[in-house]
Amino acid sequence: MKRQLFIATSIAAAVTGCAPIGTALNDNPAFHHFLGSEEALDFALIGTRGLAREYSVKDIDKHFPIDSLPTPTTAAYDALLADGFHGYRLAVSGAVERKTTISLARLQAMPQTTQITRHDCVEGWSAIGEWSGVLLRDVLALARPHSDARYVVFRCMDSDSQGTPYYESLDMQQAYHPQTLLAMRMNGRAIPADHGAPVRLRVPTQLGYKSAKWVAQIEVVGSLSSLYGGKGGYWEDQGYEWYAGI
Repeated sequence: MKRQLFIATSIAAAVTGCAPIGTALNDNPAFHHFLGSEEALDFALIGTRGLAREYSVKDIDKHFPIDSLPTPTTAAYDALLADGFHGYRLAVSGAVERKTTISLARLQAMPQTTQITRHDCVEGWSAIGEWSGVLLRDVLALARPHSDARYVVFRCMDSDSQGTPYYESLDMQQAYHPQTLLAMRMNGRAIPADHGAPVRLRVPTQLGYKSAKWVAQIEVVGSLSSLYGGKGGYWEDQGYEWYAGI
Protein backbone atom coordinates (compact mmCIF):
# COMPACT_ATOMS: atom_id res chain seq x y z
CA MET A 1 0.00 0.00 0.00
CA LYS A 2 1.37 3.43 -0.90
CA ARG A 3 2.22 5.36 2.27
CA GLN A 4 0.06 8.46 2.62
CA LEU A 5 -1.57 10.70 5.17
CA PHE A 6 -5.05 9.51 5.98
CA ILE A 7 -7.92 11.94 6.42
CA ALA A 8 -7.51 12.39 10.18
CA THR A 9 -3.86 13.30 9.83
CA SER A 10 -4.61 15.69 6.99
CA ILE A 11 -7.29 17.50 8.95
CA ALA A 12 -5.14 17.58 12.06
CA ALA A 13 -2.36 19.21 10.08
CA ALA A 14 -4.72 21.98 9.09
CA VAL A 15 -5.78 22.88 12.61
CA THR A 16 -2.92 21.90 14.91
CA GLY A 17 0.84 22.17 14.98
CA CYS A 18 4.09 21.24 16.68
CA ALA A 19 3.88 24.50 18.63
CA PRO A 20 0.90 25.67 20.74
CA ILE A 21 -1.89 27.28 18.72
CA GLY A 22 -5.59 27.59 19.31
CA THR A 23 -8.55 27.39 16.95
CA ALA A 24 -12.27 26.88 17.30
CA LEU A 25 -11.99 23.38 15.90
CA ASN A 26 -9.08 22.53 18.16
CA ASP A 27 -11.25 23.35 21.19
CA ASN A 28 -14.25 21.41 19.91
CA PRO A 29 -14.73 18.03 21.72
CA ALA A 30 -16.89 16.67 18.89
CA PHE A 31 -14.14 17.40 16.38
CA HIS A 32 -11.57 15.54 18.47
CA HIS A 33 -13.98 12.62 18.79
CA PHE A 34 -14.04 12.51 14.99
CA LEU A 35 -10.24 12.57 14.86
CA GLY A 36 -10.15 9.74 17.37
CA SER A 37 -12.37 7.56 15.20
CA GLU A 38 -10.16 8.23 12.17
CA GLU A 39 -7.06 7.48 14.23
CA ALA A 40 -8.45 4.02 15.00
CA LEU A 41 -9.11 3.49 11.29
CA ASP A 42 -5.53 4.54 10.46
CA PHE A 43 -4.11 2.08 12.97
CA ALA A 44 -6.32 -0.76 11.76
CA LEU A 45 -5.41 -0.21 8.10
CA ILE A 46 -1.72 0.67 8.45
CA GLY A 47 -0.60 -0.28 11.94
CA THR A 48 3.19 -0.30 12.12
CA ARG A 49 3.75 -3.29 9.89
CA GLY A 50 5.12 -1.32 6.95
CA LEU A 51 8.47 0.41 6.55
CA ALA A 52 9.06 4.10 6.02
CA ARG A 53 10.67 4.92 2.69
CA GLU A 54 14.44 5.32 2.89
CA TYR A 55 16.23 7.84 0.69
CA SER A 56 19.73 8.40 -0.70
CA VAL A 57 22.38 10.85 0.48
CA LYS A 58 21.57 13.20 -2.39
CA ASP A 59 18.02 13.58 -1.03
CA ILE A 60 19.11 14.97 2.36
CA ASP A 61 17.76 18.47 2.94
CA LYS A 62 20.30 21.17 3.73
CA HIS A 63 17.83 22.89 6.02
CA PHE A 64 16.03 20.86 8.68
CA PRO A 65 13.54 23.04 10.59
CA ILE A 66 13.53 23.19 14.38
CA ASP A 67 9.96 22.93 15.57
CA SER A 68 9.36 21.75 19.12
CA LEU A 69 9.30 22.93 22.69
CA PRO A 70 12.34 25.10 23.48
CA THR A 71 15.75 23.49 23.85
CA PRO A 72 16.28 22.74 27.57
CA THR A 73 17.96 25.54 29.53
CA THR A 74 18.12 23.89 32.93
CA ALA A 75 21.36 23.85 34.88
CA ALA A 76 21.48 20.07 34.57
CA TYR A 77 21.20 20.15 30.77
CA ASP A 78 23.67 23.02 30.45
CA ALA A 79 26.17 21.02 32.51
CA LEU A 80 25.73 17.97 30.29
CA LEU A 81 26.14 20.09 27.17
CA ALA A 82 29.28 21.78 28.49
CA ASP A 83 30.78 18.39 29.32
CA GLY A 84 30.10 16.96 25.89
CA PHE A 85 27.39 14.74 27.44
CA HIS A 86 29.99 12.49 29.07
CA GLY A 87 27.82 12.47 32.18
CA TYR A 88 24.64 11.52 30.33
CA ARG A 89 22.91 8.36 31.51
CA LEU A 90 19.83 6.81 29.91
CA ALA A 91 17.72 5.13 32.58
CA VAL A 92 15.55 2.17 31.58
CA SER A 93 13.04 1.16 34.24
CA GLY A 94 9.49 0.08 34.93
CA ALA A 95 8.07 -3.33 34.03
CA VAL A 96 11.43 -4.89 33.23
CA GLU A 97 13.47 -7.74 34.65
CA ARG A 98 16.63 -5.70 34.84
CA LYS A 99 16.57 -1.97 35.42
CA THR A 100 19.59 -0.44 33.78
CA THR A 101 21.42 2.82 33.26
CA ILE A 102 23.32 3.27 30.02
CA SER A 103 26.03 5.85 29.38
CA LEU A 104 26.31 7.66 26.07
CA ALA A 105 29.62 5.88 25.46
CA ARG A 106 27.94 2.50 25.92
CA LEU A 107 25.12 3.45 23.56
CA GLN A 108 27.70 4.49 20.99
CA ALA A 109 29.51 1.18 21.40
CA MET A 110 26.39 -0.87 20.64
CA PRO A 111 25.60 -1.92 17.04
CA GLN A 112 24.68 1.20 15.10
CA THR A 113 22.02 1.64 12.43
CA THR A 114 21.77 4.45 9.89
CA GLN A 115 18.62 5.48 8.05
CA ILE A 116 17.84 8.34 5.68
CA THR A 117 14.18 9.02 6.27
CA ARG A 118 11.67 11.83 6.05
CA HIS A 119 10.40 13.71 9.06
CA ASP A 120 6.77 14.79 8.58
CA CYS A 121 5.52 17.49 10.92
CA VAL A 122 1.82 17.79 11.70
CA GLU A 123 2.11 21.47 10.68
CA GLY A 124 2.58 20.36 7.09
CA TRP A 125 6.31 20.59 6.40
CA SER A 126 8.70 17.70 5.87
CA ALA A 127 12.47 17.27 5.67
CA ILE A 128 14.79 14.37 4.89
CA GLY A 129 17.72 13.67 7.17
CA GLU A 130 20.24 10.95 7.96
CA TRP A 131 19.96 9.49 11.44
CA SER A 132 22.31 7.06 13.15
CA GLY A 133 22.02 5.33 16.48
CA VAL A 134 20.83 2.26 18.32
CA LEU A 135 17.64 0.39 17.55
CA LEU A 136 15.23 0.82 20.44
CA ARG A 137 14.62 -2.93 20.52
CA ASP A 138 18.33 -3.51 21.26
CA VAL A 139 18.14 -1.21 24.28
CA LEU A 140 14.95 -2.89 25.48
CA ALA A 141 16.66 -6.28 25.16
CA LEU A 142 19.14 -5.19 27.84
CA ALA A 143 16.31 -4.56 30.28
CA ARG A 144 14.05 -7.49 29.30
CA PRO A 145 10.48 -6.13 29.46
CA HIS A 146 7.92 -8.23 31.30
CA SER A 147 5.62 -10.32 29.15
CA ASP A 148 2.60 -8.22 30.14
CA ALA A 149 4.26 -4.89 29.31
CA ARG A 150 2.24 -2.88 26.81
CA TYR A 151 3.91 0.50 26.31
CA VAL A 152 7.29 2.19 26.26
CA VAL A 153 7.31 5.73 27.65
CA PHE A 154 9.98 8.33 26.87
CA ARG A 155 10.55 11.01 29.48
CA CYS A 156 12.41 14.01 28.11
CA MET A 157 14.46 16.93 29.37
CA ASP A 158 12.36 19.68 27.75
CA SER A 159 9.26 21.29 29.21
CA ASP A 160 6.77 24.00 28.34
CA SER A 161 6.44 27.46 29.88
CA GLN A 162 4.25 26.02 32.65
CA GLY A 163 6.89 23.46 33.58
CA THR A 164 5.00 20.50 32.10
CA PRO A 165 7.59 18.02 30.82
CA TYR A 166 7.51 16.53 27.36
CA TYR A 167 6.90 12.81 27.10
CA GLU A 168 5.87 10.33 24.44
CA SER A 169 4.95 6.66 24.21
CA LEU A 170 4.81 3.75 21.80
CA ASP A 171 3.18 0.36 22.11
CA MET A 172 5.45 -2.67 22.09
CA GLN A 173 4.90 -3.34 18.39
CA GLN A 174 5.97 0.20 17.52
CA ALA A 175 8.90 0.04 19.93
CA TYR A 176 10.24 -3.13 18.29
CA HIS A 177 9.72 -1.81 14.76
CA PRO A 178 12.98 -2.22 12.76
CA GLN A 179 13.17 1.52 12.04
CA THR A 180 12.45 2.84 15.54
CA LEU A 181 15.75 4.37 16.54
CA LEU A 182 17.44 6.09 19.45
CA ALA A 183 19.44 8.49 17.33
CA MET A 184 22.72 10.08 18.40
CA ARG A 185 23.93 11.38 15.06
CA MET A 186 22.28 13.54 12.43
CA ASN A 187 23.68 13.95 8.93
CA GLY A 188 27.00 12.40 9.93
CA ARG A 189 27.57 14.48 13.06
CA ALA A 190 26.55 14.36 16.70
CA ILE A 191 22.98 15.61 16.96
CA PRO A 192 22.95 19.37 17.71
CA ALA A 193 21.40 20.52 20.96
CA ASP A 194 18.43 22.13 19.18
CA HIS A 195 17.63 18.84 17.45
CA GLY A 196 17.58 16.76 20.64
CA ALA A 197 21.14 16.01 21.78
CA PRO A 198 22.44 13.73 23.00
CA VAL A 199 19.71 11.14 22.30
CA ARG A 200 16.41 11.54 20.51
CA LEU A 201 13.79 9.12 19.32
CA ARG A 202 13.19 8.60 15.60
CA VAL A 203 9.90 7.03 14.53
CA PRO A 204 9.78 7.57 10.76
CA THR A 205 6.50 5.68 10.42
CA GLN A 206 4.64 8.39 12.39
CA LEU A 207 4.30 12.16 12.50
CA GLY A 208 7.15 14.19 13.95
CA TYR A 209 5.83 14.83 17.44
CA LYS A 210 6.22 11.09 18.17
CA SER A 211 10.00 11.45 17.63
CA ALA A 212 10.72 12.85 21.08
CA LYS A 213 13.88 14.90 21.61
CA TRP A 214 16.24 15.06 24.60
CA VAL A 215 15.30 11.61 25.89
CA ALA A 216 16.38 11.11 29.51
CA GLN A 217 14.48 8.04 30.64
CA ILE A 218 12.67 5.07 29.15
CA GLU A 219 9.94 3.47 31.24
CA VAL A 220 8.13 0.27 30.33
CA VAL A 221 4.54 0.26 31.61
CA GLY A 222 1.31 -1.68 31.44
CA SER A 223 -0.95 1.38 31.15
CA LEU A 224 -0.73 5.04 30.16
CA SER A 225 -3.68 6.21 32.24
CA SER A 226 -1.65 7.36 35.27
CA LEU A 227 0.82 9.47 33.27
CA TYR A 228 0.05 13.18 33.22
CA GLY A 229 -3.15 13.56 31.14
CA GLY A 230 -3.40 9.82 30.52
CA LYS A 231 -3.33 9.99 26.71
CA GLY A 232 0.25 8.83 26.18
CA GLY A 233 2.06 12.01 25.22
CA TYR A 234 2.46 15.74 25.79
CA TRP A 235 0.55 16.68 22.64
CA GLU A 236 -1.84 13.76 22.92
CA ASP A 237 -2.92 15.10 26.32
CA GLN A 238 -3.97 18.23 24.42
CA GLY A 239 -6.01 16.38 21.81
CA TYR A 240 -3.52 15.12 19.24
CA GLU A 241 -3.69 11.57 17.95
CA TRP A 242 -1.75 8.97 19.94
CA TYR A 243 -1.25 6.88 16.81
CA ALA A 244 0.00 9.30 14.18
CA GLY A 245 0.83 6.88 11.37
CA ILE A 246 1.77 8.12 7.90
